[in-house]
Amino acid sequence: MSETEPGSTKEDFSDVHYLTENTVCGILSFCEEQGDYSALIRVVGRIFSSSEALTKSFRKDEPVAPKNRAPSEPTDVVEQEKQSAETAGASCAAPDEGLEEMLDPCEVTVDIGAVRRVYDRILSLDQVESALVNALVYLTPNMELDLEYLDVYETSPDYLNIFIIVLENGNLHSPEYLETALPQFCKAMSKLPVAALARLSRLWSRYGLAHIRRMTETFQQLITFTVVSNDYDGENLVNDDAAVVAATQCLKVAFYASILGGDVDVEHNEDEEEDAESDELTLHELLGEERLYKKGPPADPLETELGVRPVDSIRPLLPYEDFVNESLNEVVEMDKDFTFFKVNAETKFSFQSCPFILSVVTKNQGLYYDNRIRMYSERRLTALYSMVQGQQPNPFLKLKVRRDHIIDDALVRLEMISMENPSDLKKQLFVEFEGEQGVDEGGVSKEFFQLVLEEIFNPDIGMFSYDDDTKLFWFNSSSLENEAQYTLVGLVLGLAIYNNCILDVHFPMVVYRKLMGKKGTYLDLSDCHPSLFQSLKKLLEYGGNVEEDMMLTYQISHTDLFGNPMLHDLKEEGDQIPVTADNRQEFVDTYADYILNKSVERQFNAFRKGFLMVTKESPLKYLFRPEEVEMLICGSRKLDFEALEKTTEYDGGYSKDSQIVKDFWETIHSFGEEQKRLFLQFTTGTDRAPVGGLGKLKMIIAKNGSDTDRLPTSHTCFNALLLPEYSSKDKLRERLLKAITYAKGFGML
Repeated sequence: MSETEPGSTKEDFSDVHYLTENTVCGILSFCEEQGDYSALIRVVGRIFSSSEALTKSFRKDEPVAPKNRAPSEPTDVVEQEKQSAETAGASCAAPDEGLEEMLDPCEVTVDIGAVRRVYDRILSLDQVESALVNALVYLTPNMELDLEYLDVYETSPDYLNIFIIVLENGNLHSPEYLETALPQFCKAMSKLPVAALARLSRLWSRYGLAHIRRMTETFQQLITFTVVSNDYDGENLVNDDAAVVAATQCLKVAFYASILGGDVDVEHNEDEEEDAESDELTLHELLGEERLYKKGPPADPLETELGVRPVDSIRPLLPYEDFVNESLNEVVEMDKDFTFFKVNAETKFSFQSCPFILSVVTKNQGLYYDNRIRMYSERRLTALYSMVQGQQPNPFLKLKVRRDHIIDDALVRLEMISMENPSDLKKQLFVEFEGEQGVDEGGVSKEFFQLVLEEIFNPDIGMFSYDDDTKLFWFNSSSLENEAQYTLVGLVLGLAIYNNCILDVHFPMVVYRKLMGKKGTYLDLSDCHPSLFQSLKKLLEYGGNVEEDMMLTYQISHTDLFGNPMLHDLKEEGDQIPVTADNRQEFVDTYADYILNKSVERQFNAFRKGFLMVTKESPLKYLFRPEEVEMLICGSRKLDFEALEKTTEYDGGYSKDSQIVKDFWETIHSFGEEQKRLFLQFTTGTDRAPVGGLGKLKMIIAKNGSDTDRLPTSHTCFNALLLPEYSSKDKLRERLLKAITYAKGFGML
């Protein structure tokens, strides 16, 4: 067949040099008449094993021949595209618009509709499936060489067509492909240059939810299949498994497609403070440790090429959880992965370079190693300085505070450290209360955090306002406190992450989004100012005459520290500018910007400054999304008391077989959600579980005397419950409920 003719002049179709929908339909008709599909199998196997032939196949500019169509198929081009969307079924989801219009931002020459219709017809034939598998096995090593050594994509961008066509195969996740063909194909795909991967990601983002889900499930299936089929250990790391690594890199394309296809806000970014460059060598550089302490990892190349970050996503097409692979998380060794991430990034693959595939628990382990290594490094530097200068070494961040002046003492000490030697903030925290004996093994630091936060968030101080409905705190725009107090709060949050301590902090999510570099927008009002959000939402949805019925202007009213009403013009002479149907979106955006950003700019900038003093050089911003940062600081809302029961330890004569202990757990499990949270608050100082769940919490139940009318007490800094041996289960329940319900002011030590 000549390359422009739809039909073949030879019965064995040896003159078919590329495929079109018409060609496949013609061969199928011939095979059906003969009752033998061997001709189709030979052609499919030959074309799909040749990169040159596959690149030329299924072009958009091919003529449509109605004679090769089934009678039911439409000949109109628009109708063809609609048929394409319908026949794709569960495998893909194309919008109703014509595909050419849909793909315009990342134009490709493949006729996707034709590819999908062809797959629908030929994949039902088992022998064709085998031919496709064998062809891929033959094709992919050559593709890998083409991409790695010949830079074929740079000279021929249509080379991407091969990947587009192959990945439209809805059976790629089946066992026939998982063994050899798909792993080899993923290796070849991972060799594509960043520009090609970005085109593919944009393309998928326009195909819709179901298509991205299929791509995600295909790569996840390969990762899981490979992981469960192998035994990994310290010598045989999953990081060295080429199939898992390649599939993870391919999954990244689907991850960013999910972000691009959802709701994205690439604007509204907080201003980043840039550090002044210094020509002087640091001590880390002199010791050859600069790679461990470089300022965070570089931006992901695909992320840069696409111009979008995970933090820019308002709502992705697929939930983030769908990209986490639990099987992989169970076998990845984070201590070694961290080394690859920090030191051997050029030669070794680290899964932290694809953080979307890791769970919060796994990423937290990576952050833990980063923090600990920094602590040990600061100890080494301190020892070196003390030897050179003849001073007593101080390997810890020591805070000596008075209980009745805890804010003043902490503020002065931390302010001095941040000015004189900020690197001391990277040392392990060691707190001492003046006049009290005790070694800080974590409990004293936890108590310090609790006391500082309790005082700072006291509504009487006025640094933060409290919403009784949402039970959340927000920055008080008219606070009289200086910026140093807000810097202290940010420092405390940073130190808590750095020292792996859960805090009882109640901020709306927008605070964590702002810490990660995004400004607050109208949608963020929903959780921190819900009544205002509902009012603005009604304004946007109002169908009547906005100007006459609402009578709003660009002048708004809010209250100051003492509850007095204050007026503020969102624009110059705002009281003279009416809100109309035409400008109401601008009014809403400006209003939200004032409430969430401009009105609290001074307070928040000081708060963020303190937070970054501790976390700026850590991979926190790279690894974690805002909701995950909240979990690191405040813990998880999911409470599994069964897991807590399994890990609880006993002291003072109690054991898990003691009757009082059995009664205690039966009582706890019978509590409602709110009562369980009260118990957790009473015992640990927070109503959240640590990252990884309550099973990670080391709770102790200790005997506190025989039967008595005294209430149970707790040492929140040690997660210890002091429980008298009550004479009955009913008495235990009554005493425990009273203790946790009226705990404020007594019982918590």
